[in-house]
Amino acid sequence: MARYDYRCTGCGSVFEVEHGMTEHPAITCPDCGKPAEKVFSASGIEFKGSGFYNTDQRGGSSSTPATSGSSASTESCGCDNCPHKEK
Repeated sequence: MARYDYRCTGCGSVFEVEHGMTEHPAITCPDCGKPAEKVFSASGIEFKGSGFYNTDQRGGSSSTPATSGSSASTESCGCDNCPHKEK
């Protein structure tokens, strides 16, 4: 369930209503009973610092190079059903 702010079209009162994100109920003002409209406002989430974009690089000596799911190496790791085993 999510909480949304609504403003009454009659008296201007602002109040909070909790309902599912996919629901679009007809909301009425608890004070005067007139229809209310959803109030849209800026999100309270703020992203600061580095590391939030795929173009950011990790710095320092502790970082390791990225690896893909398949290895280009032809060495065997020692197991019988090794996908890296030379054929």
